Amino acid sequence: MTGFGSAEGEYEGCSWTWEIKSVNGKGLDVRWRFPQGFEGLDAECRKRLAARFKRGNVSINLSLTRPDTPLRYQVNEEMIEQLMPVIHSLKEKLPGAQEPALDGLLSLKGLVEAKEEEEVPEFKEALLVAVLENLDTAIEGLVQSRQSEGDKLHGILEDRLVHMDKLVTAAEANAALLPEKIRARLKGQVEDLLGQVPGLPEDRLAQEAAMLMVKADLREEVDRLKAHLVTARELLADKDAVGKRYDFLCQEFNREANTLCSKSSDSDLTKIGMDLKVTIDQIREQIQNVE
Repeated sequence: MTGFGSAEGEYEGCSWTWEIKSVNGKGLDVRWRFPQGFEGLDAECRKRLAARFKRGNVSINLSLTRPDTPLRYQVNEEMIEQLMPVIHSLKEKLPGAQEPALDGLLSLKGLVEAKEEEEVPEFKEALLVAVLENLDTAIEGLVQSRQSEGDKLHGILEDRLVHMDKLVTAAEANAALLPEKIRARLKGQVEDLLGQVPGLPEDRLAQEAAMLMVKADLREEVDRLKAHLVTARELLADKDAVGKRYDFLCQEFNREANTLCSKSSDSDLTKIGMDLKVTIDQIREQIQNVE
C-alpha cells in the first residue's frame, strides 16, 4: 500500500526531518538512509515499523542539520620531536644560517591541525532519543496516509464483490444447472454411449452415468463460490491485516471459476465463468495494495 509520512524536530540547535514512503509489497521490506553516526537507528526503526505494518516496501530518510562546530587547534607533538634532530643537524652543517622562525615552522603542513570538537556523549544520547521520539510522528502520518487509501480500496473491493455475487447468482439460476436439463443431457450422452458400445453391462452403464452426472453437476462449485464470497466480506470488515489471506482467497475463487468453465457445456454459463475470472483478477490486483 502506498503512503507518505514526515516529521520535523529540533534539539539544542540541531534540526532534522524524517520522510517515510511506502509502495506495494508482498511482505515488509524496510530500507533507510541515515546521516553519519546514526546508522545504529536501523534496528529500532525496523522494530517500530513492524509493529504497525505487515506489508509494503518502506524507505526511510533522515536528514540532519547541526550548528557549526567550533574548531580546536592542536600542535602535532610527534612531528616536532622528529623535526628537532633535523634542525640541530642543519645548524652544525650550516653554522651561519639563521635560526628557524616560528612562522616558518607553523607553515609546515601538518604541524598545526584543526579538529572539530567532539560531541559530549550525553548530548549525543539525548539527541538520539529526541530523533526517535519524532519518528513516531512520521510513522503515524504514514499510517493515516495508507488508511486513506485503504478507505478508497474498500469501496472498490465491495463493488467487485457485489458484481461477483450477481454473477454467481446468475450461474446458479442458469438453465444448465436445473436437474431437468442435466437429466436430458445425461440421457443423450448415455444413448450415445450405448450406440458406440452395444451390450454394455448395466453396472458399467450405471458407473458411466454416475461419472457423467458428477461432471455435469456444477452446484458444488457454485456453493463454494458463495461460501468464498461470505469469507471475502468478513475479511473486508476485519480490522487486522488481511492482504495475504485475501491473496489466498483469490486463488480459491479462481480455482472454482476455472472448474465452472471447464465443466460448462452452456455458452451463457461459460460467459458467466469468464466474467468471474476477470472480476477475480481485478480483485487480486487491488489486493496487492491492501495491508
